Amino acid sequence: MREIQVTTERKTQLLDITRDVGDALAGAGEGSAALVYVPHTTAGVTINEKIDPELLADFEMALAEIVDDGWSWRHEDADGPNAPSHLRASLVGPQVLVPLRDGDLALGTYQGIFFCEFDGPRTRSVYLTTLS
Repeated sequence: MREIQVTTERKTQLLDITRDVGDALAGAGEGSAALVYVPHTTAGVTINEKIDPELLADFEMALAEIVDDGWSWRHEDADGPNAPSHLRASLVGPQVLVPLRDGDLALGTYQGIFFCEFDGPRTRSVYLTTLS
């Protein structure tokens, strides 16, 4: 297993980690796919378009609308209510599976891998492994 660190700057933020994932998996040997996994309950990972940065802002806005911070949340942690962060992370999911072609990520032309922060800013881990 390999690990990369991601540092976010905002409470909700999508970061393109495609290059970091590819670099971390370089030399990992042959496999048929790469598992990209986020071991956090208030963050996730997704594959989406990497061409237009405005799409990331739209994605962040849409999740804030779908799961509103202003609802009567019961769950709180040391920093206050963060139930919306948990719900957004569950909607996005903690992992993606990416096929490998000759050891490289076999993503579509416009696709990128995005770390999704919902309770930042923080430094987070992303676990990577290749599957046979």
